[in-house]
Amino acid sequence: MRSVSVSWDKAAGRFTAIGTHEMHPISINAPRAESETRNSTGFSATELLLAGAGSCAAWDVVEILRKRRAQIESLEVTVEGTQQDDPPWTYKHVALHFRVVGDGLTYPVLARVIRLSIVRYCSVITTIAAAAAIEATVELVSADGTTTGRRGIELSYRSCPARSPIRPRRILLRWAFRIQRSTRTRSRFGVPRRDDCAARTFLGSLRY
Repeated sequence: MRSVSVSWDKAAGRFTAIGTHEMHPISINAPRAESETRNSTGFSATELLLAGAGSCAAWDVVEILRKRRAQIESLEVTVEGTQQDDPPWTYKHVALHFRVVGDGLTYPVLARVIRLSIVRYCSVITTIAAAAAIEATVELVSADGTTTGRRGIELSYRSCPARSPIRPRRILLRWAFRIQRSTRTRSRFGVPRRDDCAARTFLGSLRY
C-alpha cells in the first residue's frame, strides 16, 4: 500500500506532499483568499497527476532500455491533458510525447518499450485510462542530431481473427473429453490423474 501525507502551509499559501522519501517534498498550489494577490506556489493537483503519468512511464522506459543495454543519453516526456468542461473536470484525453536521445536505438524498439510501459506496467497511466483516452508519440534523436520526427505509437491490442461461431458448451465439452482421453493413457495402476478427475467432475456437473 502507498501512503502520502499532504499538509497545508497557511503562511506560504501552499500544500506540501511528503511520500516515502521524506527529504523530497513536493509543493502544490493552494487556494488564495479573496484579499490575496500572490502568485502560484507550486504544481496544481491536476498538473501533478500528469507529472505522475509522465514520470511513471519514463521510469519504465529507462529501466527496460537499461536491461537491453541500450545507449540512451537523455529522455524527455511531455504530457498534455484535456479536461471535461464541467465539474469535476475529469481528464478525457491524455497525450504523452517521448523524446529520446541515444545511439543504436530504432523506432520499432522504442515503440514496443513505450507501449509495454503504458499498457502493462505504469500503474498511474492504467488508472487514468479508465476515464481518459491515452495517446503516445515518440521522437528518436541520434547523437549527431538526426531526428525521426514525431511518430505515433499503436497502444491498442490487435483483435483476434474472427472464427465461426461455436456454442460455449461445445468448447467446454471438447476440452473435458480431450483431457480424459489424454490422461487415461498416462494413468498408472488404474489411478486417474488430477486432470482426469477435474474433467469427470466438470462433465458430471453439466445439466442439459
